Amino acid sequence: MLSARTQKIQSKTIKVLASVQVLAGIGSAGTVAAGSLLVASITNSETLAGLAQTSSVLGAAAMALPLSRLTQKGGRRLGLSVGYCVGALGALSAIIGGTKEILIFMLLGAFLIGAASASGYQARFAATDLATDESRSRQLSFVVWGSTIGAVAGPNLMGPSGNFAEILGLPRLVGPYAVALITLSLGALVIQMFLRPDPYFSAIHIKDDGEEKHTLLPARHALRLIRQNPRALIGVAAIAIGHVAMVSVMVMTPVHMAHVDVTLTIIGLVISVHVAGMYAFSPVVGWLSDKYGRIAVIRAGVGILLLSTFVAGTSAADDAIRMGTGLFLLGLGWSCTLIAGSTLLSESVTSELRPSSQGASDLLMNLMGAGGGALAGVIIGTLGYGWLCFFAAIPVATLGIWSFSRKIVL
Repeated sequence: MLSARTQKIQSKTIKVLASVQVLAGIGSAGTVAAGSLLVASITNSETLAGLAQTSSVLGAAAMALPLSRLTQKGGRRLGLSVGYCVGALGALSAIIGGTKEILIFMLLGAFLIGAASASGYQARFAATDLATDESRSRQLSFVVWGSTIGAVAGPNLMGPSGNFAEILGLPRLVGPYAVALITLSLGALVIQMFLRPDPYFSAIHIKDDGEEKHTLLPARHALRLIRQNPRALIGVAAIAIGHVAMVSVMVMTPVHMAHVDVTLTIIGLVISVHVAGMYAFSPVVGWLSDKYGRIAVIRAGVGILLLSTFVAGTSAADDAIRMGTGLFLLGLGWSCTLIAGSTLLSESVTSELRPSSQGASDLLMNLMGAGGGALAGVIIGTLGYGWLCFFAAIPVATLGIWSFSRKIVL
């Protein structure tokens, strides 16, 4: 049972983290569709369009462990704010690259924006620093839900941000990056000003029995220990597989729809519906995870992801309603695997291993997402969008079968 003071700190922490997720969502979500289209425009190649999202996911992977180390040294406030500042610098680089049609600057910007994504992912773990076992999923899901407003609004700002960019004499597609520069900078400022006291250090001070050592182990060591724990392993697998399926399908959807000259407004609407699926129902997912168990919600996420790949994969490029339905289900399935998988991981490892396992999990998740984004461009350029959805479903189905393993259920 948490003391009244600790409950007050936790309540404030959740509010601050959720507020920053709004800003980060506005900044990052709009760059997803714009990045793919901008790279395709610069290179005149749809096969290379996935490089933008791949670079962003690689950036998130590269920053996962450094942000964990910064958190260990300076608390959540330092780790999260540095990630958002690096993301803002990335937005500036992407603006320069998109304006001058310099691909390396564009991809560097996308890579650095990944640092903001890494901060967003680690914010969900910050929500559990002071959470009880009975409410861990719900506390985590509230922060994930905080991304809903910004992430849904971000893609729908593609049109207005494009108009703003034109007023400044810039290409329309760099408009979302200008928005990202502003919102990510504000996010870093809010973290520095209001995330006080720091929840990470507060959790350490509460543990007066010496249980919580918070030693940051190397990623390879952390993953080796996770492999020896069946429940922790499937938690990591759920996070990584759900993410790779979501990224590979989502990042190529704007390119697929652009084949038939669908407007940026419609593309932005479809992506925003997808993002709503990712975040809007996360409190419900967290409640279900606490009530019915993490494995049950992971299985539900698998079913939803498989349905999403069928609906989207059989949709015409200009059928916005069917495509939007498929992308919404894709986001909802991702939410189930992320929230339940993250909670299962956190509660299945020792306190000493927890910080290292969280960083290693985010590293693996983003590396797989990067690989999926890169392969997605090749698949859609050679076989087509339907085949992309088919291949994305294979690891998801494997996860579903694995989740019925007796060792994991026990």
